[in-house]
Amino acid sequence: MASTKLPYRQIRAVYDDKTITVYQAYSDSIGKAAVKHQKLNASPDFKLTRMTWIKPSWTWMMYRCGYGYKDARQTCVLAIKVSHEGFIKLLENARLSTHDQNDGKKDGKVVVQWDPERSWRNGKLEDVRSIQIGIGPKLTEQWIEEWIVSIEDVTEQARALKKELDENTKTTEAELKAKGLLADEKPFEVPNHVRAILRMEEK
Repeated sequence: MASTKLPYRQIRAVYDDKTITVYQAYSDSIGKAAVKHQKLNASPDFKLTRMTWIKPSWTWMMYRCGYGYKDARQTCVLAIKVSHEGFIKLLENARLSTHDQNDGKKDGKVVVQWDPERSWRNGKLEDVRSIQIGIGPKLTEQWIEEWIVSIEDVTEQARALKKELDENTKTTEAELKAKGLLADEKPFEVPNHVRAILRMEEK
């Protein structure tokens, strides 16, 4: 990823005409039940009262969950397809995080963080930001019931990427994409009023 050629704040994702893909990592009990029943809260271990974080960036998700190896709460990596309408609704209800640990409890809606993007080798790209979206309790049920279109387990893809990077230090981005280990993410445009909410023109 050539960070100098990318805007400082931009939403990049895999998407089609109707859906956009975001990623989450959960324990096996939550993740596997979600895939089986195509319902994120299929397991009683999923708590509607907690903030849940989604990320459109595959490489940022790999950094966050350690390719599915980081800890017992992030062993099942999910690719979740969300309707365009639902994704925009989330962003319309967002405010930028102050990195206050109580952010998610203030209004129960949506918190957005712009964190340094990660390269496909997990290096930090300080001059490019990646969006992280925290969905609070007031919107979690609507997110689950109305806006999620499908849920796929991509844990094996995540771990295969880790294995390839460990065993082939000379691999290229093109080779990883050809093997289906890197997502082909493109800029996802949002309406101007959403850009203003997310302060996408700022640095």
